Amino acid sequence: MSQTIINIGWALVFSLVGGTAGALLLIWLSSHIPAIFDKMTPDINEGKEIIRGNRAVADYFGRIVSAAILGVSIIIAAAVLGGLIAALH
Repeated sequence: MSQTIINIGWALVFSLVGGTAGALLLIWLSSHIPAIFDKMTPDINEGKEIIRGNRAVADYFGRIVSAAILGVSIIIAAAVLGGLIAALH
């Protein structure tokens, strides 16, 4: 009985630490992804094109940024789940 409680406690610790680290990493990457995308397309100023009403640039930029954020989120979720499984085993 006591070993089960200890394992549940470790699972909570792993999930809280992993979730916090994942949230911080996601916030940090979300703020840096547009800068990385700007470096990949030096001839196009996405901000100006979006302000001018260029819908194609806005759609493409939004899809790239959202796909990157989703990918990072999936990786973070897998890491937290791995920690939970390791703690409960």
